[in-house]
Amino acid sequence: MDTTDFRLINWELAANTAATLVGAGPKLSGAQIAEVVADLRLKADAAVDHVHRITGLDAARDLRDSHVLIVDRPGWARANVQSFEALLDPAMRSLAQSRGARIGETTQVLSSTATGVELGAILAFLSSKVLGQYDPFAGMLRRDVPPGGRLVLVAPNIVSIERELKVDADDFRLWVALHEQTHRVQFAAAPWLREHLRGKISQLLESLLAEPDALSERIKAAAGSLVGGAPKTAAPKAGPEAGEPSLGLLSALQTGEQKEILSHVTAVMSLLEGHANVVMDAVDESIIPTVKTIRQRFGGRGKDRGPLEKWIRKLLGMDAKMRQYADGQRFVSKAVELVGMETFNKVWERAENLPTETELHNPEQWAARISAAGNA
Repeated sequence: MDTTDFRLINWELAANTAATLVGAGPKLSGAQIAEVVADLRLKADAAVDHVHRITGLDAARDLRDSHVLIVDRPGWARANVQSFEALLDPAMRSLAQSRGARIGETTQVLSSTATGVELGAILAFLSSKVLGQYDPFAGMLRRDVPPGGRLVLVAPNIVSIERELKVDADDFRLWVALHEQTHRVQFAAAPWLREHLRGKISQLLESLLAEPDALSERIKAAAGSLVGGAPKTAAPKAGPEAGEPSLGLLSALQTGEQKEILSHVTAVMSLLEGHANVVMDAVDESIIPTVKTIRQRFGGRGKDRGPLEKWIRKLLGMDAKMRQYADGQRFVSKAVELVGMETFNKVWERAENLPTETELHNPEQWAARISAAGNA
């Protein structure tokens, strides 16, 4: 069966559903929109030097393999549909080759419609919450996106939150950009990590998608892999919330291989977010004069969530994700304390240097292993 004709997810329907369901955000004139877009680009550029000084990663000197995209809410949803397609492509091709002939055209149409709407509804909810996102997978299927992916900033959400919190707009926009640029630098420092993560996630999804009848539930879990695999949140103290779902709906995995892969992906994603949070904690008044006010007011936003939003966040595992990332932050802080930033940065050199989930909770073990490898 031609894999190009095999579709269990209607990607265009997903993007259109998200665009239809999501609200437009704050009212802005054309001139105001242009000003915000230009300013966010400036803030994204300005953030890079700060990330370089804090992390010591030379990759921050040259980020030409990726670009910055300023979007509205439907634009963010469409960008993530494209990346979701890229992430799922290997699993879909494998499924087409192994089961395509046994999955009738009617089943494909019904399944693609249902899952397209399902994915669109999830992205519609998330697109009103996300402030920014570094997407490492965006260039894998599209020639118009650099191989290093893209950093995405959601202009209406940033404006909405800065108004809601009554914080300094210049400072808040730089604060958001700093977190996302840290992720961009991470993948530039570890160019192998993009394919490594994609391979692991695709391997997991291939197993999960083997039963098309259960695809609706799998899509919820897979959406967490995408939006989580394009890391983009921070703990309230450290950086901007982007509302990504976790791999929570994958917690019922049964096979040892599935659990092992999930454990690895969880550890890597926690590392990425924990590292970004540590960078954000190093941001002081010399970089963002009102950073303490921003942290305090942003951290208190969760208290005002309504019952419906709290239920959706629980369904998508977003609160569990924040706890995982807090673990990552503790790991990075302790590891840097034990071995210093220069030795810690060996984590970006190769896959073997990534922490296991056990080491994530026991940074002394990781530090001892990396130090021993350096002395060998």
